[in-house]
Amino acid sequence: MAPLPDPDLLRPESALPGRRLSELAEQAVRCTPACCGASTTVTDGGDEHPAAVTHPDLAGLVSVQLRSGEGPIPAAEERGTPVDADDLLRDERWPEYRAMALDSGVRSSVTLPFQRAGLTVTLSLFSFRPGALDDAPHGPAQALGDLATASFVRDRHYRAALSELDQMGTALRTRPVVDQACGIVMHVLDCEADAAFTVLRRISQTTNRKLADVAAALVETKGRGLERELVSLAR
Repeated sequence: MAPLPDPDLLRPESALPGRRLSELAEQAVRCTPACCGASTTVTDGGDEHPAAVTHPDLAGLVSVQLRSGEGPIPAAEERGTPVDADDLLRDERWPEYRAMALDSGVRSSVTLPFQRAGLTVTLSLFSFRPGALDDAPHGPAQALGDLATASFVRDRHYRAALSELDQMGTALRTRPVVDQACGIVMHVLDCEADAAFTVLRRISQTTNRKLADVAAALVETKGRGLERELVSLAR
């Protein structure tokens, strides 16, 4: 019976990619017969490509693929389907990866990709024996990868929600100052609230300052000495 997923894989608090990738790799090795090690990566298409391995000797196998853009990991990310190397002694693809794998004693590997909401997670399994990982794409490792990918996506949404709440909190805290500044502009220019807010926004954009900072400075001076500038910006 396959081991149950680590409860940490289900928690938004476990958001560090390195920790979650390591957990996925270690659990996949434990539940895959004939597997001697595993590596995991995650990417959203940007420059960062966090990775984890269960043994230091496997780190080179990952880095050579990410550096050269050739190997099971790049191929799986591009195709979105598992990529296997049944016997690297006879496989002529990816010369750098193949040579490094054989030098480490690895004879076969399979890379499973998991794609969801703009994220791609890969799980690569390695074996010292040829043809030993044929069933991996249909075994517990597949379920573990699906679970980990869903958790990555949920964590991403969780962090985005926290960021949005923080922005909303900042907006609520600065709203009174912005309202006061709008009142000053309305008085100086004899205009409506929408026009006053537009003037503040123009000042913010042209001076490359936050709207809240512009409003605070205007409130502090009560608009004195800025009448001419406000009139010119209102045109």
